[in-house]
Amino acid sequence: MSDYLPPKIDWVRQHVEAYEGSGGTKATTLRDTGLPCIIVTHKGGKTGATRKIPLMRVKVGDAYVLVGSMGGQPKNPVWVYNLRAHPEVDIRDATVVKPMVVREISDPEERTSLWEACVEAFPPYAEYKAKTERVIPVFLAEPKI
Repeated sequence: MSDYLPPKIDWVRQHVEAYEGSGGTKATTLRDTGLPCIIVTHKGGKTGATRKIPLMRVKVGDAYVLVGSMGGQPKNPVWVYNLRAHPEVDIRDATVVKPMVVREISDPEERTSLWEACVEAFPPYAEYKAKTERVIPVFLAEPKI
């Protein structure tokens, strides 16, 4: 991936810097929740630059579920469009970094099953879904073969 463009939101940028800067030994939980998170390294859809975003750690088998909730806001986070354009990512889960490929989940049964795993891992997802009219994008990141 090409040049790195850090997140524009201060707390997100600081979180990524702490997580990545420690090699995955610090900042492995999301702020004050105490719940584990991962860092998704992906390619910008427009710029082609390397982007990094912390997301809640929702693991299903060898895969990770990535939720574009943006706290239930009316629009998708930018990274959703990046993943749609460039599905190859690296996921850092603490000290382990794995190359993965994402696919957006559209099958209703698979989506329901994965959404339940997401809410179990991070209960606020249910509130986010209730407060927005948009369909929250759900991706599955699977090991790159």
